[in-house]
Amino acid sequence: MTGEVHSVYLPPKCRTIEYPTDVLSEWTLQERRGCNQKHIGVPRGHFMIDRFCNFQVLKCSPKFSFSSFVQPIVQNSRESINICIRQKTSNGRLQQLLSAENESYDYDLIVIGGGSGGLACSKEAALLGKKVMVLDYVVPTPKGTTWGLGGTCVNVGCIPKKLMHQTAMLGTAMQDARKFGWEFDEKVKHNWETMRTAMNNYIGSLNWGYRVALRDKNVNYVNAYAEFTEPHTIKATNKRGKETFYTAANFILATGERPRYLGIPGDKEYCITSDDLFSLPYCPGKTLVIGASYVALECGGFLAGLGLDVTVMVRSILLRGFDQEMANRAGEHMEEHGVKFLRKYVPVKVSVDLRSVCLSAASKANVLIAVGRDACTDKVGLDKAGVKVNSKNGKIPVNDEEQTNVSHIYAIGDILEGKWELTPVAIQAGKLLARRLYARSTLKCDYINVPTTVFTPLEYGSCGLSEDRATELYGQDNIEVYHTLFWPLEFTVPGRDNNRCYAKIICNKLDNDRVIGFHYLGPNAGEVTQGFGTAMKCRVTKEQLDGTIGIHPTCAEVMRQLCHRALQ
Repeated sequence: MTGEVHSVYLPPKCRTIEYPTDVLSEWTLQERRGCNQKHIGVPRGHFMIDRFCNFQVLKCSPKFSFSSFVQPIVQNSRESINICIRQKTSNGRLQQLLSAENESYDYDLIVIGGGSGGLACSKEAALLGKKVMVLDYVVPTPKGTTWGLGGTCVNVGCIPKKLMHQTAMLGTAMQDARKFGWEFDEKVKHNWETMRTAMNNYIGSLNWGYRVALRDKNVNYVNAYAEFTEPHTIKATNKRGKETFYTAANFILATGERPRYLGIPGDKEYCITSDDLFSLPYCPGKTLVIGASYVALECGGFLAGLGLDVTVMVRSILLRGFDQEMANRAGEHMEEHGVKFLRKYVPVKVSVDLRSVCLSAASKANVLIAVGRDACTDKVGLDKAGVKVNSKNGKIPVNDEEQTNVSHIYAIGDILEGKWELTPVAIQAGKLLARRLYARSTLKCDYINVPTTVFTPLEYGSCGLSEDRATELYGQDNIEVYHTLFWPLEFTVPGRDNNRCYAKIICNKLDNDRVIGFHYLGPNAGEVTQGFGTAMKCRVTKEQLDGTIGIHPTCAEVMRQLCHRALQ
């Protein structure tokens, strides 16, 4: 029989060993004295062996019982036991399992990164009985901005972004209110400091809640910067510079991303990023947003909604990677509501008076850089652990189980190559990974048909393929596009944005008109898209959408009133 043969030594004390038997073809139990050998074939499944001064199987495949031969061999033995295991193929997996059992580590799992994915994974692993540590440290921005536990989403991403978007929408709602009969004479103005304080207080409560949740689940949280020194060892450096070393059987990389700077003179000295904006101690005033990413358009949109003078500098296209028809419609709506766009421009220098980036000198003018984000993987010692990284973008290639090329090191979240950079994706991947590692689950994170929303002033929700991508994959002749313009009822009385909202679906003609792309531009896009995302998971077809009775009067009901584009 070919393959690897390994032995494991069990000292005469309490010890648990667990192996997934799909990698085993046979195993041998043998007393140290060399008698009473027994060879058997192992069915697929798992078994667990626990030694409490004797040797017995606690859990095994229901199709096979081990007790008949285990008890007679070692029932009265207080000697140590050797387990000899032969693997079918030499893929190294068995060696990894055996090595992990023979080594003594400080932790079963160390998670590097205290963002949404890392916290979800660590808490799930702890609930499954594992000893877990979370290491998280926020490197201050060039402006000195830092924040608490919870990662980008909670502190400088999704949460404050949505709250500022809501602030801007309330301003629009007050304008609409007069048309609905509300009368108020005093001048309405916005107070940045009041908003910032309220937001920071809420975010601070979330930071504290995460720390309490880790403590309640016996996860050891350490506020220190983690760096690999060896494949199973990390160095943790706290803010005072004190270094501590920890070891673990498994590691999860969940370090996330940070905003990318321009690499031009003056960018770090005179510009801010989204990492700074949400805790800015003063109203930014006249603002130039450099970039056309979703962060750029969202920030430019809500700043304009607060009444600020906003210009967006665009190098090429809006919302790269999204459906371009939808992106352009979202941009056009922003222009109609006062946001200025500088197209086909690239900044080359930022000077102290800001004239070099098309802003006249002003007492509180700001330049906000939003040209993308970089994975935080270059300074965590991955080379010392042997983890392969894409040198061009810092992203980490993984298999379909989020496993890197180093078998005991995994990665989740924004740092994965070719995966979605979304908080709910990281949370889902983290939970499922912990269950596969420690609860024998086989369920993997599904990165297909992930719904998402861009919170521009007119929100854009999508799920599945863009029209360009669908055409590329299936061919123009094999897809059908159904679409419509619509006017939300709540916009009619104020008389604004008539037929500026838009919806379309893309269907695969070769698969019974299955919906492969969903796109919605209008109010409450996140709420609308979430439901249709579930439908797409269930492989919804155009016929099924048409057969669904709508809720009236809503915006979502337009999805069953779409027209065939070719017939218009």
